[in-house]
Amino acid sequence: MTETMVGILGFLCIIAIVVTLFQSRTLPSIAFIVFPFTLAVVLVLGGYYTMGNVGSLIKSGFGSTAPTAALFVFSVLYFGIMTDAGMFDVIIGKLMKVVGNSVVGVTVMTTVIALIGHLDGGGASTFCIVVPAMLPVYRKMHMRPATLLRVSVLAMGVLNLMPWSGPTARAATVLGIEASQLWSTLLPIQAFGIALCLAHAVLAGVQERKRGAGLNGSLAQLEGEVVLDDAAQEAKNELSRPGLFAVNVLLTVAVIALLIWDKFPSYVPFMLGVAASLLINYGFTAKAHKQIINSHAAPALMMCSTLMGAAVLMGVLVKSVTVNDVEVASVVTCMSNLIKMVLPAFLGRHLPIVIGILSVPLALAFDTDSYFYGMLPVMIGIGEGFGIAALPIAVAMVVCRNCATFISPMVPATLLGVGLADVDIKDHIKNSFPYVWGFSILCMLVAILLGIMPL
Repeated sequence: MTETMVGILGFLCIIAIVVTLFQSRTLPSIAFIVFPFTLAVVLVLGGYYTMGNVGSLIKSGFGSTAPTAALFVFSVLYFGIMTDAGMFDVIIGKLMKVVGNSVVGVTVMTTVIALIGHLDGGGASTFCIVVPAMLPVYRKMHMRPATLLRVSVLAMGVLNLMPWSGPTARAATVLGIEASQLWSTLLPIQAFGIALCLAHAVLAGVQERKRGAGLNGSLAQLEGEVVLDDAAQEAKNELSRPGLFAVNVLLTVAVIALLIWDKFPSYVPFMLGVAASLLINYGFTAKAHKQIINSHAAPALMMCSTLMGAAVLMGVLVKSVTVNDVEVASVVTCMSNLIKMVLPAFLGRHLPIVIGILSVPLALAFDTDSYFYGMLPVMIGIGEGFGIAALPIAVAMVVCRNCATFISPMVPATLLGVGLADVDIKDHIKNSFPYVWGFSILCMLVAILLGIMPL
């Protein structure tokens, strides 16, 4: 089987997954398992891989997603315990006093928190900071969680241009320059992006207000105040620890500080936080600890299964194997080479713009590593044939793709975010994709106007 055929099959696999999810035919975890494994079987029958190779690929895929799965389980447990203990009730009360009945104020505050939270460049940790803090406010104000995600991911995409963030660092590595040198080129675009994501937050707030969101909006009058039923309220009161609010806040700050310090794997701070929060709030009582963990087990298990399914997807499509000391091209590499083959010559002369326009759709098919380590060298090679410097191509790929990082199912942090917000990934993509694509094109136009990218 030729690499061209492998690339075509790879694109067909991605299309099948996206169509299946958009039509709500099955759960993401099932789609992530069935279609890539079917592709793997076809590749085995075609002689491209052996079954042993497929096993190695899937095992390698688990290495990419297992840390995020552990992070998700323990972050869900931690924030669940903090919710039970009543920490967020106090924080929400304070936030509500600040924003009042301002739906726009809520979306702008979400953007600001996401911008600050993403300074460390970690998508998973940012979702763990933003979503648990703001989701109860959105529910109380009758606002859609999908809007919370959209506002957050646009802000995170802009901050993802920082030199210590993955995409900028990867692109700089391919270019052979310092990440800070590339960032200095991107800085004006990043400044525009920050202003644009704040403007989008205002727009998102206006849209929510028009559909009736707010404490006194039409949705509140129709649906009533968001309250717990009596049994749930009684259980909540029993678990609430208002006297330990300050201690719980300090513990949460310590957990986030450990995340930002980045000396441990990202799931370790939450593991320590879960243990400490149970002991601090509920003492040395195994029965209470079991009750609380069981109450939060369902969402953790559902999202964990999705991430385990994504391990099959990542393994079969992204990872590669070595046979007789020769590395066999991964499916994603074959997909990259296929794009190189079919790109018309007349478009090659405007390669940075072509890349900029296509970056958001391609983000749904490529993970960050394959995009920058696989596609970027290929695109630079194509550009050289048309006399186009490498830097504008890298700028187009970094700026425009960054906007779409956290709507891609190929990025494990995306799966974490939708799980925390309790939003189907298809709804997240549907709700965010047009805005993200428009956002990336506007950033590209600014780069052209500033002379950073050629026409």
